[in-house]
Amino acid sequence: MHTTAALIASALLAALAVFQLALALGAPWGRFAWGGQHERRLPRGLRIGSAVSIVLYALFAAVLLDRAGLVDAVPDAVARVGAWVLLAYFALGVLMNGISRSRPERLVMTPVVLVLAVCTGIIALH
Repeated sequence: MHTTAALIASALLAALAVFQLALALGAPWGRFAWGGQHERRLPRGLRIGSAVSIVLYALFAAVLLDRAGLVDAVPDAVARVGAWVLLAYFALGVLMNGISRSRPERLVMTPVVLVLAVCTGIIALH
């Protein structure tokens, strides 16, 4: 079960990385990210934030895949604690996306982050 959860979480993080790359390059999807405060193209600062997010998502995936035993990317203690930190982060993300003023962000990102939280919980408990 934890292996499947890690693969699902990694696939979602990869999809989010592609989405953030598109935002960083100027895609007009601002209403789906960063609180939806920019309907179309993100301003420069948030585009840089989207680029940074790509690196973070890769690190998140490495931690989760390591904790699930699929790769050996980080020390075991980092993977163990990191999985719980990510669970808290994704749980907060469910809340933040759920209360976003942007309806598209609420409808699309809340379920995505909820699945990430559930998968991360399964992995953390392993």
